[in-house]
Amino acid sequence: MDTCRTPANASKCSGNTMECFMVLSTQAQKISIGILCGLFGTMCVFENSLVLYLIFSSPGIRRKPSYLFIGSLALADILASIIFVCSFVNFHVFNEAGFSKEVFLLQLGGVNTSFSASLSSLLLTALDRYISISRPSEYKLLMTRKRAWTALGVLWVTCATIACLPLLGWNCCVLDSSCSELFPFVDDNYLSGWLCFIVVLLGCIIYAYAHVLWRARQHVAYMEKHQAQVGKQNTRMRMDVMLAKTLVMVLAVLVLCWSPVLVLMIYSIFSRLSDHLRKVFAFCSTLCLLNSMVNPIIYALRSKELFSSLRRVFSHFRRQLKAAEESPEAESTHKSSAIET
Repeated sequence: MDTCRTPANASKCSGNTMECFMVLSTQAQKISIGILCGLFGTMCVFENSLVLYLIFSSPGIRRKPSYLFIGSLALADILASIIFVCSFVNFHVFNEAGFSKEVFLLQLGGVNTSFSASLSSLLLTALDRYISISRPSEYKLLMTRKRAWTALGVLWVTCATIACLPLLGWNCCVLDSSCSELFPFVDDNYLSGWLCFIVVLLGCIIYAYAHVLWRARQHVAYMEKHQAQVGKQNTRMRMDVMLAKTLVMVLAVLVLCWSPVLVLMIYSIFSRLSDHLRKVFAFCSTLCLLNSMVNPIIYALRSKELFSSLRRVFSHFRRQLKAAEESPEAESTHKSSAIET
């Protein structure tokens, strides 16, 4: 296995770089992490898969760019959950270190790609709401399905490129530079650049939603003054305001779940972390899964279109169950009547 510079406490590890980052020391900590990852990961995959099904099974919903971006967010959360849970549990719970530097950086790149794409999808959704509310008359001309798919393509390629830079050579083993105290083989300068990328994304999202909320308040005031007017424009305004508020809730949950992890990452660049803080970081990382799990719940509760589609799916499922339960009874009744005849 490749060796490189390790954190200050790496001397305890006798040169085994990977074991230096296995910070869970007790069986109770490993079981807790395993339960959290298993619960959050399973729920996240199920809920986001349901969101994708509801979006792409409904022609009316999947034609709207807003829901294409939400679908991208759900897909990113699914991939992030699967890759994160498998690699995180394998590393911290089962202490599996029998893989190469390249394999580890590939796994880390997959996690970074997915989480970055999740955040970037929120940015595209924020820009979509920004255009919808600030320029409603030109929205359909500016935000077409072709442009939406192009934006999603650029988003995923950019996130994958940035996430794979350590695998392509920007790591502390190749550069013989200082390694991160939180991630094996990751260069501190790369971690600083990735954090700047994430902070810029968050700043753009917050700016866009600040404007969206301001315009939404104006629309609410307008609708209160013109309650007698009923039409497509008024209905679309209500939908825009509802979706804007929904995505603000998504953003609030995102900030709450990601803040501890980002703060500890930034702190690790400027100061050495104690073993206790590194354990805290491991547990805080599971909050990212919680964020991915909560997002679909917010959609189902706040989006009338998704909620209506979900009700149709459940109604169809209940009808199928009822038909399956009634068919054996009908068949047995038919057989008994035939015997009597």
